[in-house]
Parts: sequence; C-alpha cells; structure tokens
Amino acid sequence: MKNIPSVDLADFLSEDPNRKQKFVNEIGSAYEDIGFVSLKNHFLSDNLVDELYKEVKSFFALPLEIKKKYEIEGLGGQRGYISFGKEHAKGKKEGDLKEFWHFGQEPSADANLSEEYPKNVQVEELLDFNHTGMEAYRMLEKTGIYVLRALAIYIGLDEFYFDHWATNGNSILRPIHYPPITEEPKGAVRAGAHGDINLITLLMGASAGGLQVLRKDGEWIDAIPNEDELVINVGDMLERHTNNKLRSTIHRVVNPPREEWGSPRYSIPFFMHPRSDMKLNCLPECIDAEHPKAYEDITAGEFLHQRLVEIGLLKK
Repeated sequence: MKNIPSVDLADFLSEDPNRKQKFVNEIGSAYEDIGFVSLKNHFLSDNLVDELYKEVKSFFALPLEIKKKYEIEGLGGQRGYISFGKEHAKGKKEGDLKEFWHFGQEPSADANLSEEYPKNVQVEELLDFNHTGMEAYRMLEKTGIYVLRALAIYIGLDEFYFDHWATNGNSILRPIHYPPITEEPKGAVRAGAHGDINLITLLMGASAGGLQVLRKDGEWIDAIPNEDELVINVGDMLERHTNNKLRSTIHRVVNPPREEWGSPRYSIPFFMHPRSDMKLNCLPECIDAEHPKAYEDITAGEFLHQRLVEIGLLKK
C-alpha cells in the first residue's frame, strides 16, 4: 500500500443495503489496517471550501500584534489564536513550525451538556471569518456523524450509538498556517509525529503536500487524497474505546524540500470530540481472550485534559 484507501460516502447514504455494507466493510478494514482513508461525496461544497481558505489566509496575513489580541490566556488554546511554535508533539520539546486558530462547538439550546464550552472568539477585522468557519464546522460535523455510524455498525453496536455523544460534542475546527521556512530548523518540523487525541479527524485538502502516515511495517507513506476528498483518520479516543481494534496511526507533516521553503502551507483539520462525560471504557464488543482489556476506564474530558498538558497547551 503506497497511499491511503479511498471510500465513497454515497455508498453509505444510498438505499441499497449492499452498498451501505460495502462502505462499512471498506472503512472498517482500512481503520483496522492503517487508520486512514480519503473520503469522497462529503457535505462540504467547493464554494464553501474556497471561501474558508480565503478567510483563513486573510486572517493569518494580519499583523502579529492584531492576531495576538485574539490569543486568550487560560483557555488551554481551545478557542481563538495560538501563536507560532507554542504546540509540540507529545514527547518532543521543539515547538511545531505553525500558528493556528480554533473554532469550537456552539451547542444547540436543548443540548443538556454537563459542562459549558468556552465562547468562540470573534475576529473584528474580517466580517465573514467566523460565519464561514462555523458553516464549515457544521458540514464537517455532519460528515463525521455518518462516518461514526458506519463504524458503530462495523464494531457491532447500534448504528446511532455515537450520535448523542458526538452531536454537540467538544469538537474543534483548526485552520493552520505553516509559514515559509526562513532558516535551518533545529530539530523542528511543521508537525511532529503524533496521534490525534479525539474520536476521528476530518482533514480538508491542504494547500501543499507533507502529510505522511506510518504504516504497520514502519515505513512512512505520503497521504495524498484525490481532489475534493477529505482525509479522515482514527484518533486515540476511538482506538482506546475499541480496545485497539481501530488504529490511531502516527502521522506527521514534514518540512518541504529546501527549494520550496519559501512557500507557506495551509491546512484545516476538524477534530471530532465527544461530550466530555462520554466514557471511553473499552467496549465489551472489542474484548476477548486474544484481545484483553488494554486500558483503564476514563472519560473523554479526563483524557483530553491529560493530553493537552502533554502537548504544551495546558499547564499541569
């Protein structure tokens, strides 16, 4: 396998049970093997993608002193602007060569959440920035719900098992700017090798290459989706919940060849988190004699807090 498998959400959404099951089997086996797929026929329109990239590029082009006023202390980087080099991969001390923004959940009035999410930070200089970001947030969330439904079937759960937990969940949309590289990086890369924290991650096509995935045999392969496809991977929460049945694969964003150092890179992942009170205890359906329970019981909120400390966004 030299690239990640491609799957078609239209199969799952069709009224043909055979096509629906085909999608379930394809995405489930891909997530057991490499933990990544590219997905076509999602809910993001080309026009919305173009508008979001336009707004994101406009924001990151603002002077640093303006961007810094949107960096809110005490939120662990969960909303607003996060400045260059602040985040690092778990186990690394070098900061990643990136700056980014976080849009968070705006729950429905009847959500009945056990916690209160921080408010989104409003950018005064760009009138369409927040609106466009949240429109994309909703379409990615909708796509993610259907992917989780397919995975629930694959695992042997009720199809709608994840709906309550992921709807109004603590998900994050993260536009990222990797600026041009101006000097030899001292051990730093655009994004160090890491696994994602959440249930699943949905990645809009990046403006330049660089995303690599670690295969089971230890070889790094480039993750190159076709045009108009999302890259979707399993996060650590889902790996833990499925007792390692579905794989949260290590991935990274490597620095480009020296001749391309002058080009910036933009990337927009959607980190799909559940409500914080969801139990990530290993599912009985994923435990047997050959696969004994691998993890202690923990909630999504407790797990998230641990990991934000480990990657440098929260203090202990």
